[in-house]
Amino acid sequence: MKLLFKLQTLKSLWTLKPPNRTFHGHPRLLASDVYSQYESVRRGEQEIPKYFNFASDVLDKWSEIEKAGKRPSNPAFWWINGTGEEVKWSFEELGFLSRKVANVLTKVCGLQKGARIVVILPRVPEWWLVNVACMRAGIVLIPGISQLSAKDILYRLQASKATCIITDDVLAPAVDSVASKCQFLKTKLIVSKGNREGWLNFTDLYKNQSADHSCVKTRIQDSMSIFFTSGTTGSPKMTEHSQGSLGFRPLLSERYWLDLTPSDMVWSTADTGWILASLASVFDPWVFGSCIFIHKLPQIESAAILNTLCRFPIDVLIGAPTLFRMLVQNDLSNYKFMNLKHCMSGGEPLNPEVMEQWKSKTGLDIHEVYGQTETGIICSVFKGMKVKPGSMGKAAPLYDVQIIDKNANILPPGQQGEIAVRSKPIRPLGLFSEYVDNPKKTGESERGDFYVTGDRGTMDEDGYFKFIGRDDDIIISSGYRIGPFEVESALIEHPAVAETAVVSSPDPLRGEVVKAFVVLSPTFSSSDLESLTCDLQEHVKKTTAPYKYPRKVEFVQELPKTVTGKIKRNELRNKEWGRM
Repeated sequence: MKLLFKLQTLKSLWTLKPPNRTFHGHPRLLASDVYSQYESVRRGEQEIPKYFNFASDVLDKWSEIEKAGKRPSNPAFWWINGTGEEVKWSFEELGFLSRKVANVLTKVCGLQKGARIVVILPRVPEWWLVNVACMRAGIVLIPGISQLSAKDILYRLQASKATCIITDDVLAPAVDSVASKCQFLKTKLIVSKGNREGWLNFTDLYKNQSADHSCVKTRIQDSMSIFFTSGTTGSPKMTEHSQGSLGFRPLLSERYWLDLTPSDMVWSTADTGWILASLASVFDPWVFGSCIFIHKLPQIESAAILNTLCRFPIDVLIGAPTLFRMLVQNDLSNYKFMNLKHCMSGGEPLNPEVMEQWKSKTGLDIHEVYGQTETGIICSVFKGMKVKPGSMGKAAPLYDVQIIDKNANILPPGQQGEIAVRSKPIRPLGLFSEYVDNPKKTGESERGDFYVTGDRGTMDEDGYFKFIGRDDDIIISSGYRIGPFEVESALIEHPAVAETAVVSSPDPLRGEVVKAFVVLSPTFSSSDLESLTCDLQEHVKKTTAPYKYPRKVEFVQELPKTVTGKIKRNELRNKEWGRM
């Protein structure tokens, strides 16, 4: 699917950008910085360049600015592991080391431009070096989460036809158990202090390589990354993003969701296999010359997060709703954050009750963002924008986001439909290129002039979007359409509820009814469950429309979740309907 860009379209899209804002005391970017150099393109006065490479056109430019003493002294990358180890790189050091890694990939592994490499690593510095090295060599990066099973790895290697894999000691045995079935796999690199038979040691190789490497010339539509994304049916799809959709997009799309400066430090807790790690921990902060902070976080634990915010000058925190739900369970009066000014949440909706608790305990709002693997961030509560609890903000620059019906007609404010992005006649730069080797699914993602997200929502008169639920999560009970999120939000306001997930459950009279799976707060763990069930049901009736209350309640120790913290409602729903 070709990406088409026209000067006229850029000018029309520019009307979608948020109003000019004050940057909370931060110095504005220097006129000579990387972001400012593309001002004429953003204004529609100059065409989007035909060739672009994030490593040479952004990172190396920041290195030059840094060497000229025109950037603050904070690092470009700052990593800790929580047990005393620490890594700090300037843009110059990042460039030096990533060129070494690029030589490993091209000279030692023999990978050429367009080759595909699967990278499954936790939050370790090597993941960032490989990212930048792939940019320099034009190699297509395929990230994977560290919790993948041998079966998952086999599927990804076979489907992608990747010729190289990089992983660590934990997953190397799983790779070895399936490698013989992967006919395209030629090279295995291990990030380890020791050696393993059949594997090349990544660290030893790159340390001994030359740092002399010339960045390849890449077109803006060239493939850059492939993300495996799961749907409700079938195997995960290969979602392809280009040099433009990942690398050039933040240069084009104003300062909308992160709104950073070179003095800022941003920390995203996203897993390295998730697109949010690429957006919030690679491309978008580095466009502005900001510092990316990373904690290895083998486990997401409240104490580790809170202590880190107290010890390090982190300006921006980005996490899944699960993170903030976990943090508000703590007595936050015991923690004094060093520098935290801005908090963001994405991945799934955040309950208004959690937002209110965080605000009351920290004085900080949580700004929601919304997007998908296919789209990146398409809605956001920008800095300086009014926060409407339960809303995920307005459409981001470059995107014409609408609520449409099944015939692709745009619906009026307040009416529920599917969240969609206009993709015709001009495809927005940030949208994915295609589902690789799957033209049928690529075609099915379009309806009329729109890319359809598969999520249901509404838009109010002010242009704020509200998430209702996945199209397949909607509960239809006695003809009423009920979004699980609004029931969950009502339930979580009750002090007995630590976490909850709402799905449909079969009912002989109503077809289906609302069922809530509830994880109790510790102080309510010994409560009379029958009495508590009635209490919760009455609470929901008083908090939202009475017909939405959960007619069935089941108390559980924990909820099934993906590695990115999203609740697996489909698993709970399938269990209810006997489809497990």
